[in-house]
Amino acid sequence: MDQVLPDGMRVALDRQALVVDGGTVLFGGAPPRMLRLTAAAAALLDGGELEVGDPTSATLARRLLDAGIAHPVAQPASAVPAASEVTVVVPVKDRVDGLARLLSALPAGLGGTVVVDDGSADAAGIRAVAERAGATLLRHERARGPAAARNAGLATARTRLVAFLDSDVVPQPGWLEPLLARFADPAVALAAPRIVALAPLDGWLSRYEAVRSSLDQGAEPALVVPKSRVAYVPSAAMLVRRDAVGAGFDERMHVAEDVDLVLRLHETGWRMRYEPAARVAHDHRTTLRAWWLRKAYYGTGAAPLSLRHPGSVPPMVLNTWSAAVAVLLLRGRPLAALAALAVAAGAAERLARLLPVQEPRPVAARLIGLGALGTVAQTADAVTRHYWPVSLVACLVSRRARRTVAVIALAEGVLDWWRRRGNPDRPGLPAYLLARRLDDLAYGGGLWWGAIRHRTLGPLRPVGTGEGGRERPAAAR
Repeated sequence: MDQVLPDGMRVALDRQALVVDGGTVLFGGAPPRMLRLTAAAAALLDGGELEVGDPTSATLARRLLDAGIAHPVAQPASAVPAASEVTVVVPVKDRVDGLARLLSALPAGLGGTVVVDDGSADAAGIRAVAERAGATLLRHERARGPAAARNAGLATARTRLVAFLDSDVVPQPGWLEPLLARFADPAVALAAPRIVALAPLDGWLSRYEAVRSSLDQGAEPALVVPKSRVAYVPSAAMLVRRDAVGAGFDERMHVAEDVDLVLRLHETGWRMRYEPAARVAHDHRTTLRAWWLRKAYYGTGAAPLSLRHPGSVPPMVLNTWSAAVAVLLLRGRPLAALAALAVAAGAAERLARLLPVQEPRPVAARLIGLGALGTVAQTADAVTRHYWPVSLVACLVSRRARRTVAVIALAEGVLDWWRRRGNPDRPGLPAYLLARRLDDLAYGGGLWWGAIRHRTLGPLRPVGTGEGGRERPAAAR
């Protein structure tokens, strides 16, 4: 694939990147790593931004983008595909009103719209809506699943890019342009918008989904990489390079087919980007039964994914010191907590000896501190979400386990609620805590059911990692 970035593209360091030694050492990315630059290369990043203008700056920008330490912020108009190069594919089953709402929100100037009726009972209603919008209509007489429906539309597309939009989403004004801009990078195969809640919000569960949806990957841009902050993006809304995705989704999968596509693209060397400046609203399920079953359904996808891509969808990612911290914290005793602090301090001292920076101890302390926070978050998720059946058994036989699990469940929920304090859609604390724990029970139940059904421990097995990757210096030559 072509990886040459166009002249005029600008990239900026990620807001969470740690810059030390005058910009010659960078920490961050997906997965986290250390990147060393020559002094000349660091000078090109003055102010945290870099503009491509020659082979040297293009090489540095490529390395920063591929590490996830920087993100594109501007690109020459001549390198950005036009809307006419996009075909929109909409799979639909029994959502006549949703389809009409979606088609009416599509911008003018597209290269085409294909509606794929996946065995709807009201075929005439789907046809009428598609015809009013001037869309091409395909129909499966019997339902074959969303993956097959998307692939049928993909096969008819003749444009360079294809946007997949589910019939329960509504693109917000200006949603397409930020996604198109990401394809100025010829190595990008997929770009995805931020999925937000469709107004109006009605009830506590609706408000919870507005701030904690499984489809929402947050407010920060990211490189999409397995086992990172943005490890996948949902197929409810995504824009893909047609030549990169081949035949499309795996039609044998009726859940997590979008994650499978992301993993396959990653394995073949394509880049994928999450762009929250593009927003697509989703009509979330908000009746308790439908919502809970959908969360459990998501959990069942981890087992087939773990069989296709071993180690790519683990419940926890830990190295030796963080695993020790997690075990000590789960003991729920003051001395164990002090021992966890001692382990983290020892890890910081060991890392400081390895870091080739001028003041290694403060840098190591910060990196290990961030890692410890991540370990605490993973441990809380393990107790209340991925391994709650194990936690339940422990609670039945141990008073200390009951106390530990109760403290974790309450503290994690309160902290998660507090972190969303600036969001006006956030429900009250009692409702949020209830929804958060029901969410965990549903997903964890689906996770275990899928593992049992597929006879695999893959989705339940943590994976290890090093203390951070290193790369050779990026020279300005």
